[in-house]
Order: sequence, then C-alpha cells, then structure tokens
Amino acid sequence: MDQDLILEQIQIGPMQNFTYIIGSRKTMEVAVVDPAWDIDALLDLINEKGYTLTASLITHYHPDHCGGSFGSKTVEGIAELLAKNPVKSYVHKLEAEGIKKVTGVSDSDLMKINSGDKLSIGDVEVEFLHTPGHTPGSQCFKVRDTLVSGDTLFINGCGRVDLPGSNAEDMYHSVRKLAALPDDTLLLPGHNYSEVPHATMAETKKMNPYMRIKDLEGWRHFFPD
Repeated sequence: MDQDLILEQIQIGPMQNFTYIIGSRKTMEVAVVDPAWDIDALLDLINEKGYTLTASLITHYHPDHCGGSFGSKTVEGIAELLAKNPVKSYVHKLEAEGIKKVTGVSDSDLMKINSGDKLSIGDVEVEFLHTPGHTPGSQCFKVRDTLVSGDTLFINGCGRVDLPGSNAEDMYHSVRKLAALPDDTLLLPGHNYSEVPHATMAETKKMNPYMRIKDLEGWRHFFPD
C-alpha cells in the first residue's frame, strides 16, 4: 500500500455498507465516500485521526449510500454531513437529480462531474469513472492502484439491474470497462457481500461470474428481458 495514501474501509449500517476515507497523509486532507447511516461516528473518526474533511464522493443516489428515506427507514447521509461539516458532494451529472430528490440537498451543495474528471485531495488524485447500470449516474473512484466501486462491481457479483433507472446492457459495458483495469488493481466494493472485504482485480475475475462473460449475448442469458 502507498505509504502517503490514506485509505480506510469502514463497514457501517444494517445493510453491510462500506464507507471509505481517502486522502493524503502528507496534508491530512481526506474525502469520505458514500457517507451514510452514522454521520457522527464518521466525523468523530475523521477528527480523532486529525484529518481535515474536504469533500464527499457519492457513487449513486440510493439512500443507503447517501442518505434519505426508503420504505420505513430514514438514513442519515450527506444532508446531515453538510449541516455539521459543510463540504461539496461530488456526483455524476446524471445522478444529481436523484441525489437531490432523496436527500433534500440543493444544487449549490453538489459538484456535478463527468467521467474522466479528476479531484486532488492534498497530493492524492481521484479519477471519476462513469459506470452506469445499477443507476444511470453510478460512478467509481480510481485512486492510484485502487478502485472504489460502489454498487457497480462486487467481489463476487454486481449491482442489481431490476430497479428503477437500472439497465442490464449498461451494466455489462461497465463491468467490461472495469475488467480492463490492471490485474493488480485493488477492488473496494460498496457492500461486504463476500467472504473477503477486498480483492485484486485478478482475484475478482476468478471469483466473479459476471466478469467471465465476454459478450453481450451471454450477459443477456443472466439478465433476460
């Protein structure tokens, strides 16, 4: 692991979500990925370690990743984070409306980005990768030789494509896009759905049946219309 890179994986909430803290050990600046469920606990951890929070990065608009209500549950998220530690939330431009709807935040709270855009956190660079399929504006974050994948790619699966706004064909192309990353890329998923919390891309390709599908027709066999 790069000694200058702050990278912490935190399991949080009843849905086995992973939140991440990413940043620079040189400057002690960090971003939090998908802050939800217990904002006070996340901020306490950031403050205890002497980090300065400069941004939140959101993979997609589902409330277990950014806060809001679904069913009978109300989940803390970026609205509560902004009230206690105001920072911009970086979202893909196609996801912004969904995030505003579920969280109640406004346009001025968001930074709408495109695939390929980059953000510097201290001297650590984050690259945004648009990976639609689970939602139209789902995105992953590439940090040096690490990929934070949200609900696009799990170690032994991928995000659901039977939800409003999801699309199986888009997911196929997103998974193939991620499969092209170097084999030593460390995959950090959005949920703890596997026997291991992280794996290299080479290991993931061996464990994940969706990554072994090489053509769209084979993918449609898994996800018939």
